[in-house]
Order: sequence, then structure tokens, then C-alpha cells
Amino acid sequence: MVDYKVKTYEEAIKVIEELGLLPLASLIPDYPSLNSLTLQENWHSDTEFDPWLWRTKFSSDGVAGYGKFIKKKSILVSRELLPYVKKVLGSNELIEERYFSGSISREANSIYKIISQEEGIDTRALRARAGLKEKEKKKIFENALLDLQGSMDIVISGIQEKKNIDGEKNGWSSTAFETYDSWTSRNKIANIDSSREDAKKYLIAHFSNVCSKESLTKFEKIFG
Repeated sequence: MVDYKVKTYEEAIKVIEELGLLPLASLIPDYPSLNSLTLQENWHSDTEFDPWLWRTKFSSDGVAGYGKFIKKKSILVSRELLPYVKKVLGSNELIEERYFSGSISREANSIYKIISQEEGIDTRALRARAGLKEKEKKKIFENALLDLQGSMDIVISGIQEKKNIDGEKNGWSSTAFETYDSWTSRNKIANIDSSREDAKKYLIAHFSNVCSKESLTKFEKIFG
């Protein structure tokens, strides 16, 4: 069980590879998070030791899949475990099939199409393209993004810096999204042929070796 403080990006990568899944903040009982493993004074320090900057770097470097995959909370999943987590949390149906069956919203269907046409699109542009820029539509937009991340149809692929006409950073950076299929293909992560049940068994076997019984019980519930 990991119980030491992480100070560098490289050390954090090793933890993700060892654990397989690392929430940004506390989520699993008796289980570490990026927040619990790092020094609080380094967060938002805008230095190379800032875990807030690492979170999207993991994804942009192809180290780990990143998104709000579990309980609408931000999670990092190693390259090794990602296809298994996708098999368990994802759906066998295409987005369009789920839309026509009523299991996802019209907005989620539309947003997925936009992302698939413009992989790596940032939140500002995505919201505008989806026709959801109005203040009263913000929640609809956010819920659609959460639904698509929860089924692992999309991942957070990095950030887009807001720049002025001179190319200088100007304002807050914006989250960028990419379809799961595009991100894994680009980072050479293959799909698995296992059934959902076999994928779940693989995950439970993995976590039984890296976490406590209390944590494992929670993982069993999450993976259903």
C-alpha cells in the first residue's frame, strides 16, 4: 500500500502504474488520492511540483486516462487498467443507439458528435458549438459532459490555454476533451476481448493486491 508523499511528476507516474487507479481527491475508504499523497503547499503553485498541473499532463503525455469516471469524481487510470475499467463502466451500445433508446440525452449525443469531429476541443468552444452558451444552459452542458465521462465515452485530454491575438497567455485555461477511442488509439492502448465479467474479475484481483479489504469492498461495489 502506498503511504509516502509524492513530490515529483515522475514519482506520481510510478504510483499510478502501481495502483492502477488514483482519484484526485479522497473517494475510496482507506485508499490514497493524488491530494493525500502530495504536499498541500505545492497545489496551485504553478511550478513543476504542482499536482494541479500534473493532472492533465498525465493525459496529454499518454500516461493515464483522466476524467470524471466514477461517481462524477476525477480519476486517473493507468494504461494497463484503462481498457478493463472501460469494459466494466462503459456500454456495449453506440452513442446513437443509447440516444434513440432514451438512455442518454439529446445534448450528450450532440456533444459526443462534436468532440468526435474535433478531437481535443476545449470546453469554451464545445459549449458554443453545442448551442449551450447561455447561463441557464450551463447545468445541461455540465451534466452531459458528466454522463459521457461516466460511461467513458470521452476523456479529458489536456488543457487549452486562452491566448490573445499576440499569442500570449490571457485568462484561465480551458479543459480539452477527446473521445475515448481517439485517445486510446493515439496512445496505442488496445481494446480487450474479455467479457465484462472477466474484466471485473481482473480488476478485483488487481486491487486485492494493492489495497485493504475495506477499499476492495468499495471497488467491488463500484464495478458492480
